[in-house]
Amino acid sequence: MNADEFRDYCLGFIFYKYLSERQHLYANEILAEDRIDFLELDESSQEGQEYLEAIKEESIASLGYFLKPSELFSSLAERALGAKKAHEENLADEDFESSNFILDDLAQVLNSIERSTMGKDSEEDFDHLF
Repeated sequence: MNADEFRDYCLGFIFYKYLSERQHLYANEILAEDRIDFLELDESSQEGQEYLEAIKEESIASLGYFLKPSELFSSLAERALGAKKAHEENLADEDFESSNFILDDLAQVLNSIERSTMGKDSEEDFDHLF
């Protein structure tokens, strides 16, 4: 990897982390009166889905994009660390590669950011950004 490619990857990660933190803070503002942290929402429950839909609508209108709690930088990093620890403790498959795990998840999250903007005013800003 040459210096330009490395720079692009680093800037992409920094921007993804920024978008994640911004999403988390914004969602917590919306959830403040219910005393709920965005990361504590159960994405698989009916109640969690209702919260997420409301937050998504507000986030896209205000921020221009939306990330679910499981797509935030901190959540992805936590899963990668857990997978690495499991692998180191020989609890994971012998063929497991944490680098593939994080790259696949990261690609899905970045695609999700772009998809959340489709048909919205911010679509052009995020199209092929990552």
